[in-house]
Amino acid sequence: MLREKLKNFNIILASGSPRRQAFFKELDLDFTIQVKEVVETYSSELKYSEITDYLSQLKASIFSDLRTNDILITSDTIVWLNGKALGKPKDFEEAKQMLHSLSGQMHEVITSVCFTSKEFQKTVNDVTKVWFKILSEEEIVYYLKNYKPFDKAGSYGIQEWIGYIGIEKIEGCYFNVMGLPTRLVYKTLTEIADR
Repeated sequence: MLREKLKNFNIILASGSPRRQAFFKELDLDFTIQVKEVVETYSSELKYSEITDYLSQLKASIFSDLRTNDILITSDTIVWLNGKALGKPKDFEEAKQMLHSLSGQMHEVITSVCFTSKEFQKTVNDVTKVWFKILSEEEIVYYLKNYKPFDKAGSYGIQEWIGYIGIEKIEGCYFNVMGLPTRLVYKTLTEIADR
């Protein structure tokens, strides 16, 4: 359906995330993958979705060779807890600290997606609230040792064991917690195709 509307565009997904790549396949889109390394730093002045908006745009800024029909898609996800952003943990100990801080709390998962062409740039974002039960030390260590979620914001994947046993409820888009608000991507690409 959307694939037909986008047949005159080259969709480029600039993400090494296997989850985001799988989402694009499941959305039934034709796309290519191009990943360029970027240092993900941002000003401490930025808060909440300003951080993910900025980082998704930063990831797009290093692509200077877009052609006329290209649509580059970049994205970024953070976990927001008590006024602070949690990104990917540096190591096992930091991952453990993150999960202890999320235990028994509500946090928000924020993902921004940036659509860039030669003519325009549009950034959208989504927020999902997630409530964790109180996690025991044993559960946290078991999860980290067996699932090694060190490539994930907040040190967890909702679709993994910790999500099955630890999440009491969510408010908002489940797929956003996995790293891509799929309905927003679909809606925005539809709007671009209909321009």
